[in-house]
Amino acid sequence: MSSEDEGTRLTRLLRSMLLIRRFEEKAAEMYSAMKIRGFLHLYIGEEAVAVGVMEALTPEDAVVATYREHGQALARGMSTQAIMAEMYGKLEGCCRGRGGSMHLFNVATRFYGGNAIVGGGMPLAVGLALADKMRGQARVTCCFFGDGAVAEGAFHESMNLASLWKLPVLFICENNLYAMGTALRYTQAVRDLAAKGASYGVAAAAVDGMDVLAVEQAAKTAADHVRRGNGPYFLECRTYRFRPHSMFDTELYRTKDEVETWKPRDPIILLTRHMEDRGLLDEPTLAKLEREVAAEIEAAVAFAEAGTWEAVEDLTRFVHSEKGAS
Repeated sequence: MSSEDEGTRLTRLLRSMLLIRRFEEKAAEMYSAMKIRGFLHLYIGEEAVAVGVMEALTPEDAVVATYREHGQALARGMSTQAIMAEMYGKLEGCCRGRGGSMHLFNVATRFYGGNAIVGGGMPLAVGLALADKMRGQARVTCCFFGDGAVAEGAFHESMNLASLWKLPVLFICENNLYAMGTALRYTQAVRDLAAKGASYGVAAAAVDGMDVLAVEQAAKTAADHVRRGNGPYFLECRTYRFRPHSMFDTELYRTKDEVETWKPRDPIILLTRHMEDRGLLDEPTLAKLEREVAAEIEAAVAFAEAGTWEAVEDLTRFVHSEKGAS
């Protein structure tokens, strides 16, 4: 691959991470302004996982995500406008404003949630993969979940069935060391989470989740394994969130010093330095990327602000069926 091609590819990855970071920062701002209500879980610090993993997927593959899914949705190619409008609760949102931050969904990109229940997406991913296998379709279902989900029964049931039936599931564990406010060391006797996957006879590996290039390579290896019909794969991405669990979180379970020790591992900083060291990025190019991202996000906010509220008489629509309803 030529230097120019490599530069273009890395610039695309950098822009994708910048878009997620700035989108999340704007979401926090709009939440503080009471434009966004309900729960809001930010992906700041974990961008390398979503961006790296998506490089291993095709448009035909399916993605099942968690409630901290803005980054995955953006990396998958969902519209910033549709996501922001959804978080505003507007009809122009990807779920008509009914799902909000935790329930993003988009058929066109095969993005099947956004699931608010911890581990709730895992059985869905197993079902999607089973359907693909029964139909003879060579597709991968990529399922994201956090380290907290490993303590759920749904995790063990899903891993067991996927292994028994050799289903084409790529399990992506985003291990950010905390299940809400509980440190991993207090909940898991075995903290090598990749070993959990291996215990079910599933091929498993761990990767530095702050390094987008390492995630990309590991995810491609994992997806190739699944796509060749070898059954599921468990990839633990060891990452860290720089912000609290949610906007309501007082973050009493970790120190500011701990968070600061992770800041030099910021995935955006790491990729920026990698590109600069190789002469693939300069200050004007980075500034241009930031301007493009800022403009896209401002347009998304304007779109959401101008969006339509659902009529009160339609509030029961899609909740129950009425005879003769169109």
